[in-house]
Amino acid sequence: MSMYQWILFFLIVQVIHFLGTWKLYVKAGRKAWEAAVPVYNSIVLMKIINRPTWWTLLLFIPIINLIMFPVIWVETLRSFGKKSTNDTLLGIFSCGLYLYYINYTQEVTHEPERSTKATTKTGDTISSLLFAVIVATFVHTYFIQPFTIPTSSLEKSLLIGDFLFVSKFNYGARTPMTTVAAPMVHDTLPLIKTKSYLKWPQLPYFRLPGFEKIKKNDIVVFNWPGDTVVKFFDKKGPRVDKPIDKKSNYVKRCVGTPGDSLQIKDGEIFVNGNKLILPERAKPQYSYIAIWDKKTPIDVDGLLQNLKITQADAPFPLNANRDSIYFPAVTAESAAKLKQVSGLTVSRFVNKKPDLAVFPHCKPWNIDNYGPIYIPEEGKKVALNSVSLPLYKRIITEYEGNTLEVKEGVIYINGKKADSYTFKQNYYWMMGDNRHRSEDSRYWGFVPENHIVGKPVFIWMSWDSDGKGILNKIRWERLFTTVNGEGQPQSYFKFFLIFLALYFVGEHFWKKRKNKL
Repeated sequence: MSMYQWILFFLIVQVIHFLGTWKLYVKAGRKAWEAAVPVYNSIVLMKIINRPTWWTLLLFIPIINLIMFPVIWVETLRSFGKKSTNDTLLGIFSCGLYLYYINYTQEVTHEPERSTKATTKTGDTISSLLFAVIVATFVHTYFIQPFTIPTSSLEKSLLIGDFLFVSKFNYGARTPMTTVAAPMVHDTLPLIKTKSYLKWPQLPYFRLPGFEKIKKNDIVVFNWPGDTVVKFFDKKGPRVDKPIDKKSNYVKRCVGTPGDSLQIKDGEIFVNGNKLILPERAKPQYSYIAIWDKKTPIDVDGLLQNLKITQADAPFPLNANRDSIYFPAVTAESAAKLKQVSGLTVSRFVNKKPDLAVFPHCKPWNIDNYGPIYIPEEGKKVALNSVSLPLYKRIITEYEGNTLEVKEGVIYINGKKADSYTFKQNYYWMMGDNRHRSEDSRYWGFVPENHIVGKPVFIWMSWDSDGKGILNKIRWERLFTTVNGEGQPQSYFKFFLIFLALYFVGEHFWKKRKNKL
């Protein structure tokens, strides 16, 4: 929805509220016109139902307001003596329209000194749960979101089974664009496995101020721009058109920022002509081919264990003679060990053939030799012609909402002839450290700024599904380790345990002292 459409929608909601409540405002000793003034009518309503004024803010926070609206309907009914279970159910399941019936047909009396405390244990439990859901939704939406690593694209830096906390406020929290959605779930409702949101109405993109910008080598969580799948791993299933903030969450390393020129040469990334230097804790992996002299016996199992190669990345033969072995994901450290093995001739595999599967699907590039490509920056202009158009066509049409046509070699944007285009937002280039096993920007192109979710800050749990026994399934050395930063990852789990122990000891002595008093 455009800003004009949203203003119109907001005014319609205000009219609906006024028509359904103005008599109730009068019966509460207020003026009828007070029910018609946007925002002010909510402040007055909080006074009528004997609730704090700051609740008004909750009515205008997307997603949280979906929880608050039924609460306000019920509180309004109870403030006018309608406290039965039937009244409560009618207020909720009529989406508040039951108030029209009360407003125009019932002689009700306002109860200004009504007690707001729950009169039953069930009511008290429901109130506590609602408050907990509101707080959790607020934190989840604007501060910290849990996230699970589902694939091996950042293997060695982040492992499959790592559970992360993703900070929303580092880069600035993005306010929800999808306004009608279940709280604290992404695109699917658990158990029943159905869509958790409605596509309409949609809010315009807006991001709160952050305290840092995305830098090269940052690990970033974002909505997958090319997402059209119903389920994350079902790439062959039916296509679905999702709102931006309900597209699947991806995590990759940012290797190109707005305004950069990026090129990949034989698998190495160059930004603005300089080779990208990865941080110490990054472990890029490449494919290697080892030619095995079968006259020399090799302990394959022992070799894999020494190289710390997982079953998912286990090598496989390239021919029937089994003398050429392909290692799909090997770090530089493991490659050095591999080259020391007697009987193996080892070389890094580099793609040389053009691959039309890579973005923009019409260049003689592949995942190891790519570009150069300009990463768009907000406010910057790029020339448009038959060579550059394939790179930026999706930005112009899908990400920035323009119409585009090419007639007899002439480019038209929004019906006007165009030989250049000025970008409306920043874009980023995201790649996985597992270079040959990562579906990233090389396949679907730029990541728009409005798709950025947040920055992973630390791993709170790491679960190895291949481990034997519960204790061995937990990767203890990864608990409470930071994700970004310099040097090798360091676990703060012991400090967490010490803090937890001090908390319980302190609470014990506090209660003991309180009982003595």
